[in-house]
Amino acid sequence: MKLPLLLGASVLAVMVAACGGSIPPPNERLTSAEAAARGARELGADRDPRAALHLKYARDQIDHAKTLMASGDNVNADRVLQRANADAELSVMLAKEVSAKADADKAQDRVKSLKGGR
Repeated sequence: MKLPLLLGASVLAVMVAACGGSIPPPNERLTSAEAAARGARELGADRDPRAALHLKYARDQIDHAKTLMASGDNVNADRVLQRANADAELSVMLAKEVSAKADADKAQDRVKSLKGGR
């Protein structure tokens, strides 16, 4: 009585493992990570050391994920692309911070010059 149950459970486990091991390539996540990296570059992330570092991480991870995808390791490629997207988004935020600070400094200088001219 226990043997058919054990055999059935074993077959089910093998079938689940076989189906779960093959996921499609994470093309949408790749596109998202590449777009975020491109956005960071366009916002001037290369001009700020912190933003540039995270942009480099994102680019390296995107390249690594492409290698993983080519070898069929889509599970790990997806994980690497999640990290790449996070680094690219952080690079975007850091680049925006630098830009906002520069704008704020210009505004303060303008206020000072207007106050000094009275």
